[in-house]
Formats: sequence, structure tokens, C-alpha cells
Amino acid sequence: MYLKRKAYDELTAWKKRPNHSTLEVSGARQVGKTYIVNRFADEQYRQKIYINLMDLSGELFLEQYRELWQEMKAGKRYQNPIYELIKRHQPDFEDSDHTVIIVDEIQESADIYNRIREFTRTLKCDFIITGSYLGRILKKEFKYSSGDLDYLEIRTLGFEEFLTALDRIELYEEMSLYGGSDTKTYQELQKLYDDYCAIGGYPSVVLKYLENAPLQDCQAELLKIIRLFTNESRRYFEDILDAAVYENIFTGVARILAKEKKGFDKDSFSEELQGIVVKDYSSNITKVSVNRAIDWLYSAGVIGFAGKLPECSLLDFKAKARCYFLDVGLTNYFLTKSGAPKATVSGILNENFVYLDLRRRIAHPSEVALETPAFATLGNGEIDFYVKGLASERTYAVEVKAGKNSGKTAAEALEKKKADYVLYAKGSTCGGKANNIITIPIYGIAKFQF
Repeated sequence: MYLKRKAYDELTAWKKRPNHSTLEVSGARQVGKTYIVNRFADEQYRQKIYINLMDLSGELFLEQYRELWQEMKAGKRYQNPIYELIKRHQPDFEDSDHTVIIVDEIQESADIYNRIREFTRTLKCDFIITGSYLGRILKKEFKYSSGDLDYLEIRTLGFEEFLTALDRIELYEEMSLYGGSDTKTYQELQKLYDDYCAIGGYPSVVLKYLENAPLQDCQAELLKIIRLFTNESRRYFEDILDAAVYENIFTGVARILAKEKKGFDKDSFSEELQGIVVKDYSSNITKVSVNRAIDWLYSAGVIGFAGKLPECSLLDFKAKARCYFLDVGLTNYFLTKSGAPKATVSGILNENFVYLDLRRRIAHPSEVALETPAFATLGNGEIDFYVKGLASERTYAVEVKAGKNSGKTAAEALEKKKADYVLYAKGSTCGGKANNIITIPIYGIAKFQF
């Protein structure tokens, strides 16, 4: 079954852009990078050359590269060595804008990655590279090809893509954020939202759900992805040898999320995570190892960071004050595994869901300000997220609530003119407006315009 992805439209836009560079497609493992890139290539080009550096096609390509290198080192000259290389690998290669060359698992060869500049500048055809960013940042042989790459991040399916797969996107698009739709519409979307939060958006998990599999089976599919990622990542960390340590790091992040804290000062996040891992697992794991593991989780697209705005001040932004998982299915799995109460799990899932929407809006072209989503403090209180719309220049104190509760600190921010509006993203609501206080169903956050 084909899952329609928004990334396909972004690939199309890249192809149409004049003088585009090689496209680097990034994203966590198992988000569907290889599938969507190949489908795009099959549908949009006359010729596709696919090279996977982790399979036979990649081994042959690298062998041909080494042979060509030795020939040139011995004095033989070619007018266009890159053309010669591709022609050896694919004899019917046509260098035109109707051809695309995909190099998958690019992290397996620094030699090929470092030639991207030459690929882009010496051939007419298009190039797309995909692979693990983590594998490159941990190997000093990889160079940064500044100015020669366009970028596209593919994430797990968002809620709108999930609804598209279920053929319920029209229901969502026609839904009123402010109570203008019938009750059944809100109830159905709430049920679908609850299912989405339970399983997340990894394509193989969503496909399992579309087969009408029980949620338990969908979560078992998610567990396979976690194990695959853990086993693969161990190759990069010789000082963390046991897979159990990795799982404790995941669960440790979930436990930190479950605590009521006002963010973390410099280094305290890694120190707290280290304390949890060492306490829960007999290990002499060091702070350096934990810091590297945090960077690993971030670079591999597993977690993202949120900033902190003391006293709702945008100019006092503090980075990496809190972290979230980049898929709500992961959030649900590890919070549940950590033993957190159901009410706590529900609250954090809702907050994580809003975080992911804000993170999407920050990506280019940005709709909202700041480098990452951020929460804010005001006096002794805290606001879940503080948002400034770039087009409207309005500020919003965003409170994420599972039920009918309201946030006193957000109301205080409005009263003290620290925010222009209070936005409540709630479960079990049809939405509404009252002066500068706006309430919307949490699953409709993507429809809201800041």
C-alpha cells in the first residue's frame, strides 16, 4: 500500500527549482526515505540509477571508483572523471536533466560523499543522496560540502498524513476549530488522534494499523524499529557495548520528560540522564559517553530539543532546556515502559504532539520565531509553549491540556501583556473563542494560523 507523503511535493519543488544542487535527504531510520525517493525518481525521470553503498551495487560502485582512482594516480587522464565513473557503473547512462542518480547509505563512504561538489558541478543529471547523518559526524574523514547541497528532512507521518492514509483527511480539513462542526466529527477525530498517539507515525507501523491490526501489534512493529536502530547504532559507540544501556537511555529520556521541571541549566540534562542510566543499569558509563549518546539521539532524528524563555522574553532564549521524542509512538512506548501513570503519559503525549507541530513550523520557510520551540516561565509559573508568528507578529501563550483545565500562568501572561493571546490546545473540546482566549481541539493544531 502506498502512503502519500508531503515530502513528495517537496521533492517535486526541488526538481523544478532552477540550478538546484545535489539533494541530501535526511531523517531517522525507517521513516521511508529510500522508498519515497525511489518512487519519486521512478515517476519523475526517464532514467534512474540507484546505488546503495551497503549492498552489492554499492560494492561494485566503490570498486570501480578505486580502479579509476588508481588509473588516474598512475597518470591516465579523463576529460570528466565523474562521468567516466558513472558510465562504468551504468553503461547506458545518459547525462541529462532526465536522469537522476541516487546514492543511498552515503555514510558508508567518505570518498563518495566528499565528491558531491564534483558530482553537482560536472554533470547535468540530478543527484540525491540519503543516509545516516550520525555516521558522518562521527567520522572525521567526512567533509562539509558547503554551498553544494540542498536539504530535505523526511519525518515520520504527521497526523494529517495519517488521516490521508485512512481517507479521513476531508473530515479534518472541513472541521471547524471553534465548535462549528457536528459533535460526531470531533468525536471521530479524537478517536483517530488517540490511536495515532498510541502508535506514532513510522510508515511500517501505520501500514500495520491500516491492516486493522490491534494496537498491540502496531506497537510490536514499533519495537522492531527500536531494536533495529539500537543494534545498528552500536557500531558507532565502542565505549557503550551493551544494548541494554541504549534502552535505558531511551527510557531515561522518558523519565526526565515525566518530571515537573522548569527546564535544565547548562549540562544538567546530560548529568541527570547519566544519573538515571547508571542508577538503573550497572555500568561505569561516563558523562562523556552520555553526552555523545544525547548527540547521537539528536543527530539520528530520535529526539529534539526545546528552548526556555525566562519571563516570556524572546531575547533571553536558552537552548536545549528540554527534550522531546520526534515521534509520539516512541514517546508513548518509553513513557509507558518507564511506569509513568496514564494521566502523565497522556499529558506528555499531547505536549509532544504540539512540540512536533511547532518544530515543523520553524523549518524553512519559517512561520514562527526562534531556533526551536520554547516553553516560558513567568514568576513561579510555566507556560507550555510561547510562540511568535512571523507574519502576524503576534505572541501566543500556548497551554496544552488533556481535559478542561486551564493554565493560570498563561492567563497571567495575557493580563500582564506578556502575550497577545492565550491558545488552549485541549482534548475533549470542540473549540471556541472569547476575546483574546482561543481554545481548539489539540488534534487541530496544524490548522491554526499563528
